[in-house]
Amino acid sequence: MERNVSVVETAEILGKSPQFVRIGLQRGLLPFGIAIQMSGGKYTYHISRKQLEEYIGKVETA
Repeated sequence: MERNVSVVETAEILGKSPQFVRIGLQRGLLPFGIAIQMSGGKYTYHISRKQLEEYIGKVETA
């Protein structure tokens, strides 16, 4: 089963800040995950390892 990637790990991979990743996901600008606003206004994030690797160009071809 595919393991989700944390916001902090994603930021390190991209060379960006965690805030960059959070805002990008909240605004639908980053194609490798989603941000869901929970009751109380806080967000939760799902980042797909496969989609992140495709985004950065790290795709293994069969």
